[in-house]
Amino acid sequence: MQMKTTNTLLWIGVGVGVLGLPIASYLLVFKPQNSEIKRAQGDVEHMRGLLTRLQEEAAKNADFERANQELAQNIGIIEERLPTNQEVDAVVRQVSDLAVTAGLSSPAIKNNKPLPAGLYMEQPLEMETKGNFIGFHTFLAQVEKLPRVMRIHDFKLVGQAGDESELRATFTLSIYYQDDARSVASGQ
Repeated sequence: MQMKTTNTLLWIGVGVGVLGLPIASYLLVFKPQNSEIKRAQGDVEHMRGLLTRLQEEAAKNADFERANQELAQNIGIIEERLPTNQEVDAVVRQVSDLAVTAGLSSPAIKNNKPLPAGLYMEQPLEMETKGNFIGFHTFLAQVEKLPRVMRIHDFKLVGQAGDESELRATFTLSIYYQDDARSVASGQ
């Protein structure tokens, strides 16, 4: 009977060992390993998300850089249209010549004090001239075609007493230019 008991105990021991080994392996090896794998997978997903956001930001930065380059080119094109303060007199003569060519009287011009306009300067000129409507239309169309940055404001067109075909115009012509002193100081 003792042999039977020993045999039974042996079988129970083997059974417990056969069943206990996988359970112990699961609890001591596989469960911690699975937890570590899940944590690592979570970290990988988090890193992928960060990488995706980083790639999106890098693409935006490239777009911003490209947009900045385009803006710099456009600013350069506009700056090329700005005369220097030495060239302003030539632009005034050119505008005066356009008035005469359009059939208007030679304009009376009064220089006002130059005004800062952002990084540039604005030279306002009060002008007065006479002529007919077609002459004024031609003059304004030609001024608009000039390659310089200018604006006409405070434009008043009044008929002359006694002669309806003769008109008198007063307006302010502002010529925008690059001040040589500012260009040298800023290193341009």
